Amino acid sequence: MAVSPSSTSPSSTAASARPGVTAKGRATRDRIVVAAAALIFDHGVESTTLDDIGEAAGVGRSQLYHYFADKADLVRAVIDRQTEQILAAQRPLLGAMDSWEAWARWRNAIVGVQRARQCAGGCPIGSLASELADTDEDARVALAAGFDRWGQEIHEGVRSMQRQGHIRTDADTDALALATLASLQGGLLLCQVHKDVRPLEAALDAAIAHLRSFAPSRSR
Repeated sequence: MAVSPSSTSPSSTAASARPGVTAKGRATRDRIVVAAAALIFDHGVESTTLDDIGEAAGVGRSQLYHYFADKADLVRAVIDRQTEQILAAQRPLLGAMDSWEAWARWRNAIVGVQRARQCAGGCPIGSLASELADTDEDARVALAAGFDRWGQEIHEGVRSMQRQGHIRTDADTDALALATLASLQGGLLLCQVHKDVRPLEAALDAAIAHLRSFAPSRSR
C-alpha cells in the first residue's frame, strides 16, 4: 500500500507504447518520468526544472524534448504515473474488501505508509491538484480522471461489501465511495500539515464508521 512515489518504473502509457518506439526508448522515457515524479513530489512542479529532471534521469535537453513536447506534457505523464502507482499499491487490498476486517487492513496500511514517511509529501496526486488545478486546465482534467479511477476502486470495495450483505442494498454506493475518498484526502492533507498521523486515522475511522452505519443490524 503506498500513497507516495516509488522507485519502480511505471506501466507503459499510450505514448510510450506507440508503434515505432523501441524498448530502449520506452525505458528512457520511463526513467525520465520516474525522475520527474520523485523531484516533483519532493519540491513541487514550480520548483522543479527540466534541467533538474534531466540531471536526475541522466539525459540531456534533446532527449527530454524527444519524448515530451514541454514541461506541461511531462507533468501530465507524471500525473498518469502517480495515479498508476497509487492504484497498483491499493488494488490488492481494495480488490478484497469483503469484510470489515479488510477495511481495517486498508486503513492501517495507508496510515502505516504515512507514519513510515514521517507524514512528508501527502498524497502524490492530491499535492499536484493543490498546485495545478487552478492554473493548468489539462493537468486538472488529468488529475480529476485519476481521482475518478481511485474512487472507482473504492466503489468496487463498497459494492463488494454490499454483495456480501454487509451494507444494505438501498445504500448509495457511489456516494459512500466518494465520501470515503474525500475523507482520505482530507486526512492526508492534515497529516502532512501537522506531521502527525492522528488526523488521517480519525478521517479513515470516520469514513469506515459512516460505511458501518449502512450495515444491516446483524452485520455491525
